Amino acid sequence: MTTTKLNVDALVDAGNGRVTSAIYTDPAIYELEMERIFGRCWLFLAHESQIPKAGDFFNTYMGEDPIVVVRQKDGSIKAFLNQCRHRSMRVSHADSGNTRAFTCPYHGWSYGVDGALIEVPLEPRAYPQGLCKEKWGLLEVTRVETYKGLVFGNWDATAPDLRTYMGDIAWYLDGVLDRREGGTEIIGGVQKWVIDCNWKFPAEQFASDQYHALFSHASAVEVLGAKSGDANKALGSGQTARPVWETAKDAVQYGEDGHGSGFFFTEKPDANVWVDGEVSQYFRDTYSEAEARLGKVRALRLAGHNNMFPTLSWLNGTATLRVWHPRGPHQVEVWAFCIADKNAPDDVKAAFERSATRAFGPAGFLEQDDSENWAEVQKVLRGHRAKKTRLCLEMGLHGERVREDGVPGITNYIFSETAARGMYRRWADLLMSESWEEVNERTSAYKQEVLK
Repeated sequence: MTTTKLNVDALVDAGNGRVTSAIYTDPAIYELEMERIFGRCWLFLAHESQIPKAGDFFNTYMGEDPIVVVRQKDGSIKAFLNQCRHRSMRVSHADSGNTRAFTCPYHGWSYGVDGALIEVPLEPRAYPQGLCKEKWGLLEVTRVETYKGLVFGNWDATAPDLRTYMGDIAWYLDGVLDRREGGTEIIGGVQKWVIDCNWKFPAEQFASDQYHALFSHASAVEVLGAKSGDANKALGSGQTARPVWETAKDAVQYGEDGHGSGFFFTEKPDANVWVDGEVSQYFRDTYSEAEARLGKVRALRLAGHNNMFPTLSWLNGTATLRVWHPRGPHQVEVWAFCIADKNAPDDVKAAFERSATRAFGPAGFLEQDDSENWAEVQKVLRGHRAKKTRLCLEMGLHGERVREDGVPGITNYIFSETAARGMYRRWADLLMSESWEEVNERTSAYKQEVLK
């Protein structure tokens, strides 16, 4: 596939805040994404807590490639393409479990947890010429690395190592992963549902978009804010507390290398109004430990949006971690996990799970708002003219800066589209580049342009 014919650069003008709608609908672009983004970026596979023992496995995807992640006998983790080398059938069908071998249900070829082909039925008769089983093991994911409990995979041997790839988004992610000694774990199972929209819409929103909350989630904020009540009581009769964007002393949007994050600075460790009371109290009770580990800014950060490019998103304080698995240019499969401190009490973990499901599960009162928006946008983009239009991403244009207070990376005020512009620039750079060296050159040039 040639990028010249697609002319991806003409579709994204991050310097002036423009993208063309075709990036969400073009099948040729989608196929190139599978090759040059999902084929060479670091992708979230699983949490180590989901595969604690030897032989434990978890089935997931890298783009549209089915992947089985397996804990090895020596404690290491490997990942394999979930594809029998005989006729391409899946060899692992359960979502997760423990096994000594993966056996293809089509013709019975069997593979060890290390991916080696160990058994071929009727081998002496079926292959009298001999079959070199050493050549036909499961295809192993080229690189697997972990970061504070999260397991990532990458097909590209030339890609930067995981920590380099993450860059400053690691600082933001640590606010969830490193609040307490013992780290985190996944609570319960995985909620999965499908939304009829391009994968970039949810990824962009979690990277960049606090702006939508004022309107898309207005009813939820109004109802839940009234329930909390404390601030309103303090103000007296007939008065109501002003929204956080009017009262916060500062706010940040971070956008760099395709990643994005945003949050308001706060003065108390108070979680979002849509989590259970046990969760809010837990954050207050553990604040001192979190501050000692993370510093005041991150310890107080109990709200905010985040996306590690391309498809790993999370929300601070609400325990939701999710992956956007692409399913063609017009559909995404959402996988939502509940992530919590491993050392949290059981009743608090249960409260985390309830809160995450109620707000951000498939029927969550906030999730429904977002899903409806994304699906409706995708319907609009079916139009012949609509998919050719240029969209405006000018919010906060030329307001980027590097802070001097320890908050890292290229930043702007939270109501901006710095992260969205950076995400689409990185997206285009990956599609247009033949190598990671070229990607990095393009990224460096964009950073200089943004900060000049």
